[in-house]
Amino acid sequence: MALKANYETVMVFSMKQGEDGIQALIEKFKALIEKHATLQSVDEWGKRKLAYLINKESEGYYVLMNFESEAEFPAELDRIYKITDGVIRSLIIRKPEGMEIPVAKEEPKAEVEEAPAVEEAPVEEAPAVEEAPAEEAAE
Repeated sequence: MALKANYETVMVFSMKQGEDGIQALIEKFKALIEKHATLQSVDEWGKRKLAYLINKESEGYYVLMNFESEAEFPAELDRIYKITDGVIRSLIIRKPEGMEIPVAKEEPKAEVEEAPAVEEAPVEEAPAVEEAPAEEAAE
C-alpha cells in the first residue's frame, strides 16, 4: 500500500473560455481528482485581475482544490494541466504532515449585539484669544 499525502492545487483558467467553458473545466478536474484521489474541498475564488499579462490576458478565474492522494498522482495532474486548453497557470503543493485542511462551514448567523453607547465627555471650549491692537501705520 502506497503512502497518501495531502495536496492543494490552484488553477487559473482563461476568461476566453466563457462561463460555461470554465465550469466544464472545473467539473473535468473535479472528476479527475475524485477518480484518482479523495477530493476534500473545492473553493472557487472567481474572476480576479492577474498581476501581469499572461497570453495577452489580464484576468483569470481562480479555483483552489484540496485532495489526498498517492505520490504519483500530482505529477500526472500537472501533466494534464499543461496540455489542457484554458488553463493558463496551475500549482500543486504537498502540505506538511499534520496540517489540517480548512473546510468551509456555514455558521449560523448570530444577531449582532450593539455595544452600549459611550457617553461623551462634555467638550470644554478653549478660552478666546484676544488679539493685540495692530499698530497704526505711521504717516
